[in-house]
Amino acid sequence: MTNNPVTPHAGPTLDGDGQLSYIGDDGRRYVIGLPPEIDEDSVERVMTILRSSSPLFQSIERLCHRWINDVSSDELDARAALVLLLTTLETALEDAYPDPNPE
Repeated sequence: MTNNPVTPHAGPTLDGDGQLSYIGDDGRRYVIGLPPEIDEDSVERVMTILRSSSPLFQSIERLCHRWINDVSSDELDARAALVLLLTTLETALEDAYPDPNPE
């Protein structure tokens, strides 16, 4: 399996088997693994949150594409720009959202 990112075409949906999944830009269906302790009510709460944040997520995604296009060059290809963006965001945000279960 490849580690390349897949862009969802729409927000995740709960299928007939109770699996949270989405269709990627490559046309394949991706199942999102949820922890086994999550019950049906928890899945519905997660789905409500995902549906309500869809416009915001789409806006963030557009800004990320814009940033990657702006910083990509001969010295920094788009993939390296993506890694730089994600690493920088994680570093910038991790202090505000510490891991509740550090190893």
